[in-house]
Amino acid sequence: MTLLLPLLAFLFVSLLVSGVALAFASGEGTIERRLGEVTSAALRPLEADPHHEGRFLKTLKLLGNAAPKPATEMGKLRRRLVAAGYRGSEALLIFIGLRLGFALLCFVVLAMPILMRPSLLRALAGCFLGYVIPGVVLARVAKRRQHRIRCGLPDALDLLVVSVEAGLGLDQAIQRVGEELATAHPDLSDELRLINLELRAGKARAEALHNLAERTDVDDVASLVAMLVQTDKFGTSIAQSLRVHSETLRTKRRQRAEEASAKLGAKMVFPLVFCIFPAILVVTIGPAAIKFVKIVFPMINK
Repeated sequence: MTLLLPLLAFLFVSLLVSGVALAFASGEGTIERRLGEVTSAALRPLEADPHHEGRFLKTLKLLGNAAPKPATEMGKLRRRLVAAGYRGSEALLIFIGLRLGFALLCFVVLAMPILMRPSLLRALAGCFLGYVIPGVVLARVAKRRQHRIRCGLPDALDLLVVSVEAGLGLDQAIQRVGEELATAHPDLSDELRLINLELRAGKARAEALHNLAERTDVDDVASLVAMLVQTDKFGTSIAQSLRVHSETLRTKRRQRAEEASAKLGAKMVFPLVFCIFPAILVVTIGPAAIKFVKIVFPMINK
């Protein structure tokens, strides 16, 4: 057993290093994959051309296929990947393989005398952390993307109001706004372009809008979708509804900023108490304490 673990560790680390090198060497496939994710139209499927797929991705897919996949957990994980912007067909398998591979790597590193004294309990704890950390990182990435979409939504609504009042239909206005926001708010621009592609594919407008709310998982987007669907259903003025909704979103954004500023005082307690106050005490009381010790101790010794 003691001879088998070093061999497995060497093989696993060598496989990871060679896979990373090959993945970075094949840049053309990465560009095509990203273009396919943005436009939702793959230029050439990766699985159809094995030369555009590195060994590292193949290894991750094999690990993802070998891992158990509970239906409830896979559904939540797929929604989180879509919210983070990873809409590829194999994103779920790659993430599962990455999570499992990172957990095995942490277990092997901590079980071998590479960094510290080997310990089975420490290796199991590292394996658990290696399994959990990729999920935490993915949730953080999804949350940041949702925040960017939420921040760009009022600007998109203002452009929608201008486009609709200029005479464009709602579908053409969404397409135009998606093109205009490509630089300022690329995440929201990608989602609006996907709406346009779904409409071109023949989906109903309400279905495409509901897909937008499900993909982003942002409450402001969900309320906007509900407003647009009701406006389209009852035949009310789209421009007026968008204008009112835009003012509402700007008010909510200002309230969120005020709430964040109100929480700032409580958040500053920890760095003030543990980082700034000790330095202030040393600077202010330190000289007096040193002088007190120099005066009092000789008197006590006498």
